[in-house]
Amino acid sequence: MFQGETAITVDDKGRMTVPTAQRDLVASACGNRLVLTYNPFEHGCLWLYRPAAWEKVRDDLLARPNMSKTVRTLQQKLVGSAAHLELDGNGRITLPPSHRSAVGIEKKAVLMGMGDKFELWSEQAHRALIAQTLDDGDLGDDLLDLRL
Repeated sequence: MFQGETAITVDDKGRMTVPTAQRDLVASACGNRLVLTYNPFEHGCLWLYRPAAWEKVRDDLLARPNMSKTVRTLQQKLVGSAAHLELDGNGRITLPPSHRSAVGIEKKAVLMGMGDKFELWSEQAHRALIAQTLDDGDLGDDLLDLRL
């Protein structure tokens, strides 16, 4: 399970180093591979899936009838844009220029472990995310008993 938040530097070639704390887990649980795709819900964020978790998401999404615009859009943003990445000998992955450009990742980014996947945020989008606060009206009945 991935968790935690790390500031990341992306070099001129689009390479980022997977943090040491996560690298061993990526090696053992993912065979040094991750699948990169867009986050269809939040601008400024990419998702990096463990391959096994990605295959479940991909298969579930592709099994759905694509007669609705929402399903087609999800299929395009997730499956159509998916890129398979492999860590190099220095623990780095190369982010495709199209993905970096689309979400505004330049030199600085933030990697957040979110269970079966990472979220990779542009620095600006991450700042906006962290600045958001929730109030009682944002919590549905399913969260009222959550103990934080």
